[in-house]
Amino acid sequence: MDLKSGIAIEEIADGGMLSGDVEGEAVVLVRQGKEVFAVGAECTHYHGPLAEGIVSGESIRCPWHHACFDLRTGAPSAPALNPIPVWNVEQRDGRVFVTTKRDIPPPARAKTPIASVGIVGAGPAGNAAAEMLRSEGFAGAITMIGAEETVPIDRPNLSKEYLAGTAPEKWMPLRDADYYRGQNIEVLTGRRAMQLDTRTKTLTLDDRSKRTFDAILIATGSEPVRLSPPGAGRVHVLRTLRDSRAIIALAEKSTAKGKRAVVLGASFIGLEVAASLRAREVDVTVVAPDEVPLGKPMGVEVGAFIRRLHEQHGVHFRLGTTVATFEGDRVVLATGEPIPADFIVAGVGVRPNTQLAQSAQPDALTVDNGIVVDEFLETAVPGIFAAGDVAHYPDSFTGNKIRVEHWVAAGRQGQTAARNILGRRTPHTAPPFFWSAHYDVTIAYVGHAAGFDRVEIHGSLDDRRALAAYHAGPHLTAIAAIGLDRESLLIEKAMEEGDRNAIDAVIARI
Repeated sequence: MDLKSGIAIEEIADGGMLSGDVEGEAVVLVRQGKEVFAVGAECTHYHGPLAEGIVSGESIRCPWHHACFDLRTGAPSAPALNPIPVWNVEQRDGRVFVTTKRDIPPPARAKTPIASVGIVGAGPAGNAAAEMLRSEGFAGAITMIGAEETVPIDRPNLSKEYLAGTAPEKWMPLRDADYYRGQNIEVLTGRRAMQLDTRTKTLTLDDRSKRTFDAILIATGSEPVRLSPPGAGRVHVLRTLRDSRAIIALAEKSTAKGKRAVVLGASFIGLEVAASLRAREVDVTVVAPDEVPLGKPMGVEVGAFIRRLHEQHGVHFRLGTTVATFEGDRVVLATGEPIPADFIVAGVGVRPNTQLAQSAQPDALTVDNGIVVDEFLETAVPGIFAAGDVAHYPDSFTGNKIRVEHWVAAGRQGQTAARNILGRRTPHTAPPFFWSAHYDVTIAYVGHAAGFDRVEIHGSLDDRRALAAYHAGPHLTAIAAIGLDRESLLIEKAMEEGDRNAIDAVIARI
């Protein structure tokens, strides 16, 4: 449908969307009352179809990974980094005409006493904060200090497409070095902040240099838990691009007996690694102390479904046990069973990197399962914020203090922290969201269900169209959706708004 030649406004339902094109470019029309918006039809994250998402106020949300875009400016929220294009729209005689692509003016210079911001950590939270500061008109100095040797990368891909061999390495950087230079964002790679003076907001780096800022964001992420049984030194973890490269090299290394891997831990990372290694035709055995994969975070029904899915793709499971010793080309389980292993990958959890906060002087930051922050992601020391895996913050939906280790959540927290560094006083209300890919099945999870005591399955897991609703006492705290992308978006929106009746209504329709 050529939207430049015009359509009747009645063809677009109020609050609805209509797809078309303008000069060969896919466009979505969105009607809000008497106003009509025209925006690009693809999410800039993974090219998800925005017309299959939802409209929320003056924004449109992607059904795949829940990126959100402003209908007036195209401005993105995590996990998307780039805006979508926006077109000018005219209405004449009851018809809507899409005309020219709109040039979005640069943001007005932010009015703030802050002249410099130091960001410790170059993961999703740190990168999103740096970009948000610039998009909000901050013209001061920004320094991002990253312990890894690379610019910020697309970390979820380390265990998904990149590890599976379906995404090239050139896709891994979120931005190239030229982008940061163009935005006047200083990126220090391979550097760690070792000390924090909270009075002067001075960081001492591992090369003994000192940097002083007007505001600091701690976004240091997590470190993988490393095992200690005899011989465990040859066990690989997966956190960095270097880690993923090392596992790929082992998977590609030919042996006389074929390629055999043992994955320790039936977590999301462990099972995604298993799926990616199977894509490389590696024989995989998963060893975990749990009786059901993902049983603790997802419940036994979803966990059993995921196990069946992996077994259908050739993964072997040894559950309810652990590794006792690592011996040459095998591991020996606590049961005494030997499992051949050319290489071993451990995905047994992570710990938040809170050392900088714990050692801060002279005013220590409060650390309790992460760095404790308020709804604005600010610590008890004014001007020092925390976001991402290290932040222990109040969840607006449940009222509980939570800490989450999710890529999208970290990016959104980084954006919120940036606004509050500039004095916007914006509470963080976005519910946690993550996705986990297992072969051709993707799980979209919204909320925070730690301590759930009841799981209700709506729809059919075997048909791959189901929603798991997690309850703590009388209250729903989270959902996990398979094949119900739009429903998960609607529930996310309802959680943001605190509308439990709307959540119930969505679930009732499944």
